[in-house]
Amino acid sequence: MVLDKLGGSLQDALKKLVGAGRVDERIVDEVVKDIQRALLQADVNVRLVMTLSQKIKQRSLKEEPPSGMNPREHVIRIVYQELINILGKSANVNLTSQTIMMVGLQGGGKTTTTAKLARYFQRKGLKAAVICADTFRHGAYEQLKTHCDRMGIFFYGEKDVKDASAIVQRGLKAIEKYDVKIIDTAGRHALEKDLIKEMEDIHKIAHPQQKLLVLDAAMGQLASEQAKAFNASIGITGVVITKLDGTAKGGGALSAVSDTDTAIAFIGTGETADDLEKFEADRFISRLLGMGDIKSLLEKAEETLKGEELDVEAILSGKFTLKDMYKQMEAMNKMGPLKQVMQMLPMGKLGMNVSDDMYSVTQEKLKKYKFIMDSMNERELDDPKHINSSRITRIARGSGTKYDEVRELLKYHKMMQKTIKGMKGGKFNIQKMMKKFGM
Repeated sequence: MVLDKLGGSLQDALKKLVGAGRVDERIVDEVVKDIQRALLQADVNVRLVMTLSQKIKQRSLKEEPPSGMNPREHVIRIVYQELINILGKSANVNLTSQTIMMVGLQGGGKTTTTAKLARYFQRKGLKAAVICADTFRHGAYEQLKTHCDRMGIFFYGEKDVKDASAIVQRGLKAIEKYDVKIIDTAGRHALEKDLIKEMEDIHKIAHPQQKLLVLDAAMGQLASEQAKAFNASIGITGVVITKLDGTAKGGGALSAVSDTDTAIAFIGTGETADDLEKFEADRFISRLLGMGDIKSLLEKAEETLKGEELDVEAILSGKFTLKDMYKQMEAMNKMGPLKQVMQMLPMGKLGMNVSDDMYSVTQEKLKKYKFIMDSMNERELDDPKHINSSRITRIARGSGTKYDEVRELLKYHKMMQKTIKGMKGGKFNIQKMMKKFGM
């Protein structure tokens, strides 16, 4: 997975810098080579990688650190800034009434992304509707309709009708009262003449404010050629990169925008309807480097929890009881896979290692943890240090669980508390550096 593999490799490279006694040319060379290796393995364009490397090395050795920033933080800040420059600015897709045309080749996840995009606007409080103008692929109508029906999104399509332009014309009249109108167009295995003509005809009818190209992250560097071809045809306004959670080659698609005058609009990070994020380069790079993305976390919490209490300060405080921990785990679980939520916190490998065990909290485990905690007294809940072997036996018997399951909960609490405490201080304070970076 690009977010895991690339992010982990970049964090490992910078961790070498953090652990160095002093920052000199040798250390900078090592860090730059590690970054090169990480980006090339993720299929980022070689030319871009070399340009990035030269800039990082040149700036690191020649520029003086700004006031209040030590040499280590200065180099990491340079890496952060130059990685953002590779991705460029984010596409400007506002939360306003608009018509959006989705284009791309077959198999890139365009139909699923269309439904996810409608859901994105729905979450933001806008009325969204979808038109199925993909008359080429068998099953496109049923697939899109199923997604929309599941999410309560208005769907317009005409099954077995082959004239995509006519469908769009009638569909736009049917959904004219909706805020956001999204048109899913057909794809092919290649950008052929008939596909270009169909896209251009739909473009003339719909006059879309946004023309979003959907690219599969697994395409690697082939994504660049696609972006150029579609841009030449209809002038795309943004790129949506899908399946970033399932490939190690996503760097090719991420860097494809640098070869065109386009920008990334959204990224797909999972399989559920809510796993589509508006792309912002600074936030994305911050998460890749292990610095977290508190802003996105707060936005996700606001959308998902709607009035329920999510005390982010408690998460970051470094000291909380078992009851506090359970409340945070339950809230974060509602926000999606815990791994995605935790990636938004500044707790990557730059500051400390996060065990994969921390991400394995399922709804089933949460239920079991609740039973275990219900069998504890107030003193034990407030301070688990009081829980010895005999108490574990009593708690397991009272909750109908096993001795080892009670120990697992206590181990999880200790591990989470230790990790979060690591964010508050130590040799390399991530939160402090985030402020210096202006995040």
